[in-house]
Amino acid sequence: MQFKQTPEPETTIPVPREEGRHDAFLQIAKAGGIDLLFIGDSITDFWRDTGRVAWTHYWALLHSANFGIGGDKTQNVLWRLRNGELAGIQPKLVVLLIGTNNVDDSAEDVARGITTIIHEIQVRSPVSRVLLMGIFPRGDAPDTKVKNDRTNSIISQYADQQRVVYLNINEKLLAEDGSISNEIFYDLLHPTAKGYKIWAEAIQATVQKMLQDTNNCH
Repeated sequence: MQFKQTPEPETTIPVPREEGRHDAFLQIAKAGGIDLLFIGDSITDFWRDTGRVAWTHYWALLHSANFGIGGDKTQNVLWRLRNGELAGIQPKLVVLLIGTNNVDDSAEDVARGITTIIHEIQVRSPVSRVLLMGIFPRGDAPDTKVKNDRTNSIISQYADQQRVVYLNINEKLLAEDGSISNEIFYDLLHPTAKGYKIWAEAIQATVQKMLQDTNNCH
């Protein structure tokens, strides 16, 4: 997907934050042995908390690591990647979910930030494939849904379904009437334990296939 040459939006300009947690991730990366890497904001971060049971069941035995930091925007993830979080590791698969915290940015700029992150992953770890998650539902404001749907529509075009696979599981995360349920998102943003189980079940087959396909390429 080609973008017109326009001034770089803030979503693509690296910004540091939570450097202590970043340093901890550097130590995990230094230890190596990571095949499956989750990168993102609090929704990814909380796999180690609210989603711990699902993480243990679905991902813990797959040489996995969680590089999620609550509150991160695209520009923060970009800074982390450019400052060593992929140094020394070549994950077979990176699961990327980011963008919900870029509330003041346009859908187009959020998409630019996300695709810049993907490019960064591919440059620093050429063997890695990326499972790009559509941004999850958030809140009950109609304009938020419109923006997220627009962002997801743009980033879906970036996926070639080989090196970058796009997966939008939002229908599975919503109630039957299309609303956001507190049973799945306890604060209309962060998943409950049930929400993490739904997420895990929705991507498990794709994760396994992408890991296996990567093995077959070597």
